[in-house]
Amino acid sequence: MLVSRWQAPILPTKQQMALMLESEGLDVEEEIIPSGGQARRSSPSFDEVRIVVSGQLMLDIAGNKLLLRAGDRILIPANTRHSKQADGGEPCLCMYAMKAD
Repeated sequence: MLVSRWQAPILPTKQQMALMLESEGLDVEEEIIPSGGQARRSSPSFDEVRIVVSGQLMLDIAGNKLLLRAGDRILIPANTRHSKQADGGEPCLCMYAMKAD
């Protein structure tokens, strides 16, 4: 698992975040997790790259909880069991892609 926290005072736009992933040769998808919504546990057979566009995302990765905020990026290795939910009072918008090794 590799986490990158956005440090600059100005966040990139949703389109810029998508371009960041596309520049790595990834096919980007958009996901909105409703406030209080939770996605079931999964263990995809590909690496998952995810950037939070807005809101907050609480990840449970193999029993370890991690909070991501707007601009934060995570790489979750293939076959890593994890779940996610929107944290706080607003939905969480993410850009994500699956990446083969």
